[in-house]
Amino acid sequence: MLEPYFVAKLIHILAAVVVTGTGAGIAFFMFMANRSNNPQAIYITTKLVVLGDWLFTTPAVITQIISGLYLMYLLGYSFSSEWFYAVAGLFVLIGLCWLPVLKIQYRLRALAQESVEKNHISGEFKSLMRIWTLLGIPAFAAILVIFWLMVFKPLPVV
Repeated sequence: MLEPYFVAKLIHILAAVVVTGTGAGIAFFMFMANRSNNPQAIYITTKLVVLGDWLFTTPAVITQIISGLYLMYLLGYSFSSEWFYAVAGLFVLIGLCWLPVLKIQYRLRALAQESVEKNHISGEFKSLMRIWTLLGIPAFAAILVIFWLMVFKPLPVV
């Protein structure tokens, strides 16, 4: 018989893998498409990035929240512990970076479509890509710190 804790832990880990893997994959392909300066490649990539965030990242983030809170409940961890505040704070930081990135991705997709029609990548696209990249760096670093907090529990959990 499957214990609720192990099922929740597996779901939580798989969601973390999806968030991290999708984020890294999206960042890699967007970065490489942008570097190619190929309007068609950039447009196809931006379309798929927007789709990928909706199909994979968003559900995985929601799953992370639900399964994480459930695991805390099952383990008896305090929602007022230093560990929880650190994890929640980093999660909020990631969200504060990710939400503007989502909005930027829609604009990048529109600009990429225009660049295909004009066969020229605009300065606005390049500028937004720099902002997109700069927002991704602290978000990805925060994900790595959350992994560290999850594995090593260096702060009190009660």
